[in-house]
Amino acid sequence: MPDMDDTKLLRPCPHCEATNRLPATRIDDDPVCGRCGKPLLEGPPLALTDADFDAVAAAAKRPLVVDFWAPWCGPCRMMAPAFEQAARQLGGRALLVKVNSDDNPRLAQRFGIRSIPTLVRVQGGRETSRQSGAVPASAIVALAERG
Repeated sequence: MPDMDDTKLLRPCPHCEATNRLPATRIDDDPVCGRCGKPLLEGPPLALTDADFDAVAAAAKRPLVVDFWAPWCGPCRMMAPAFEQAARQLGGRALLVKVNSDDNPRLAQRFGIRSIPTLVRVQGGRETSRQSGAVPASAIVALAERG
């Protein structure tokens, strides 16, 4: 397993679609695209896996709101636009990420995910609150801003 300091995320630029290697330790540094120079964390939420979740959670100073979902889940697909809308509304005050619970069973088990979609707010590496079921963007923003 790589050292958390070495974990790199592959992030497509939401503006020019260039793939960027983003060190997890720099997640809070407002990273920009190496090609076009525009912000990398605008646009769709960041997809995390069993392999890179802990590095991002440890490096992030702002809260993470994790959407545990699966591609076959109708309510998950219905909530996806609201999750993206909440990410835009929060404007960097929180980092919204998605974890496919089918592809990342260790994270789903560790967080005790019994139904999807489930949103988990993580700050300082620990869970601070959660919400199960599909919810509107306003509820996602409220969850992110709870302290």
